[in-house]
Amino acid sequence: MLTRVADGPAVVVCNSCRHSVASREDGEGVRGGARLAEALRAVQATDPDTAHIAIQEMPCLFACSEHCTVHIRAPGRTGYVLGRFAPTGDAARAILDYAVRHAASEEGRVPFREWPEGVKGHFIVRVPPPGFVAD
Repeated sequence: MLTRVADGPAVVVCNSCRHSVASREDGEGVRGGARLAEALRAVQATDPDTAHIAIQEMPCLFACSEHCTVHIRAPGRTGYVLGRFAPTGDAARAILDYAVRHAASEEGRVPFREWPEGVKGHFIVRVPPPGFVAD
């Protein structure tokens, strides 16, 4: 089943992702993806520059071997699936900082020199926007 959401810049969080390679949940029984969604919202609440980035949740992005995954997307831009994050405020900050740069880019390509350090090494796949392929 699909749920319609706003078609704008977004970070889609897999709320059912594992907490880490070694554990599915934290000590309170909460999945890592749910904790990452909480961290993203907490960071966003303190930073008005990220307010235009929707934080959307869905169960399972099918990247199960890459715990704490997100899909960064915006209309007409190449999207990216990133994973292997710890569900922390630092990871959330890096993800949102990248999402802001991604939304501001022309086609979804953010120059490497502008990537926040916290997203480097976390990219899993890029996804072309509907009707396009990347060169």
